[in-house]
Amino acid sequence: MTEEPVAAAEEEPVAAAQDQSAQQGPAGEKRADPWDDPRLPWSGKPSRADILCWAGITLSGLYYLLLLPFRASLVGTHPVLLEFLNGSTEAIVSGAAFARVGHGSIPVILLVAIPGLMKFDLLFWWAGRLWGERIILQLSGRRKHGQKFIVRVRRWGRKFTWPAVVIAPFLPLPGAIVYAVAGWAGMRLLTFLILDLISTLLWAGMLAGLGYSLGHHAVSVAQAISRYGLWISIGIVALVIVGQIRSARARR
Repeated sequence: MTEEPVAAAEEEPVAAAQDQSAQQGPAGEKRADPWDDPRLPWSGKPSRADILCWAGITLSGLYYLLLLPFRASLVGTHPVLLEFLNGSTEAIVSGAAFARVGHGSIPVILLVAIPGLMKFDLLFWWAGRLWGERIILQLSGRRKHGQKFIVRVRRWGRKFTWPAVVIAPFLPLPGAIVYAVAGWAGMRLLTFLILDLISTLLWAGMLAGLGYSLGHHAVSVAQAISRYGLWISIGIVALVIVGQIRSARARR
């Protein structure tokens, strides 16, 4: 009567050993977690927030790529529309130049710049809040700006992050890094939006002032660019493709 329990007790460690061996490689090494990919900013299985934020960042990049062929043609014909869609420097300068010659107004240029420039900033603030240092270092790539920002935030806190968000467009690095640093440092959403709005208006105001001062000269240049917009767009797309190929080869 006692043989069956004994046999069952002997089978349990055997089954556990089989389960453990199934999780190990042929040399007895533990298999890597398929979700533990250094190219991803999270560790382990992603949550819904991870997937949504990562999808948003990916789609924002595709959005700008899809707009590339239209930038040159719109800058001299519909600069305000281009400013709203892309928030590009040339669109703001061109729109203000057109306002100087009587086509448009500076207040409209500044108002349109708000959604044009800010539309994806919140995604990177959220990414910093979700993933912290990992996304900052990924956005930095080979540059050392991300690590420097992390050190400075630890040293100075909001004394560094607040001014950094305000002057982000004026810095020689992607603003996404600054916004991710702000999220990682714990900056509140409302604070971030207010500082980002101030930053946007300062940047757009500077560019609008430049375009307004250039006036007719900038309009002529913008119209010439639009006239040859197809060839310029082809050149831009070609440069982007070449850059992507080079970066892919460098990672190997």
